[in-house]
Amino acid sequence: MARSADGTSSGKARSRAASGRSEAGRPEPIGPSPGSKSADPARGAEATALVPGLYIVATPIGNLADITLRALDVLRRADAIICEDTRVTATLAQRYGLAAERIAYHDHNADWVRPKLIARLAAGAAMALVSDAGTPLISDPGFKLVRESVAAGIAVTAVPGASAALAALTVAGLPTDRFLFAGFLPAKSGARRRMLRELAAVKASLVFYETAPRLADALADMLAMLGDRPAAVARELTKLYEEVRRDGLSALAEHYRSEGPPKGEIVVIVGPPGADAAATDQDLDTQLVSALRTASLREASAAVAAATGLPRRQVYARALALQGKRASPEPE
Repeated sequence: MARSADGTSSGKARSRAASGRSEAGRPEPIGPSPGSKSADPARGAEATALVPGLYIVATPIGNLADITLRALDVLRRADAIICEDTRVTATLAQRYGLAAERIAYHDHNADWVRPKLIARLAAGAAMALVSDAGTPLISDPGFKLVRESVAAGIAVTAVPGASAALAALTVAGLPTDRFLFAGFLPAKSGARRRMLRELAAVKASLVFYETAPRLADALADMLAMLGDRPAAVARELTKLYEEVRRDGLSALAEHYRSEGPPKGEIVVIVGPPGADAAATDQDLDTQLVSALRTASLREASAAVAAATGLPRRQVYARALALQGKRASPEPE
């Protein structure tokens, strides 16, 4: 996994898409749709020039056809395309005849490249920012560039399109009315569990990006800290071997532990806490037994309390009883 220019992990699929040409072989303009922000018949010939500023352009996450006409228009007319990896964006450029200058912007060069980009934008350039796949800034480079552009009074325009997080959410079969995108969880189990513990009480579906080698361990930690919630693991979305596996966290953790790491880019969706504020004694015991397999007494109690809505002291006392220990105050 590449690190982004803003210090975040980038785990999106690498692929791209494109634009048409006229009979003479020149790029064919793609006009705005009626009523769109850029539709202005009075502009005439000036329509071929982009308004100066930074354009945040989404590109496909797998299937190269998932590119918008507006994205192709902007990429064709931009003075330069700012890329997470110029080699990846070259695939898009070659496929659709995009001739704009490509500038690499990533974790290793961001500090000295970003001021140069801001200077060009301030001088009146129109530049497009793309990531390796999907929507820039979503676990990909761009946040600091956008923040500094805004601070400098440079116009920033979104050109929306594909997003792995939203694509996975729509096919997971879990509640979509409220969701929290949490990006990549920490690589180490201790830090991962601490973050999951903070998220346990959030009454929304949780969306994570994950790497294949860490998937089984991450699912086990989710089970320990969130309880056995319904979940989905989506991988290779929009590609030939697209797969969405839907089950409880316990079953998913066991599947990927026994089958080994899957191939491809992965999104994990976890359903929100149960709607019932009070769990039955049997429900409580089942969740505690499951959580205690992989978590400490304190961690398991906190996670189950968040999942059930029961008081932490009550859940902690029950966990002590299940382990056959003498009652003692829950540690602060």
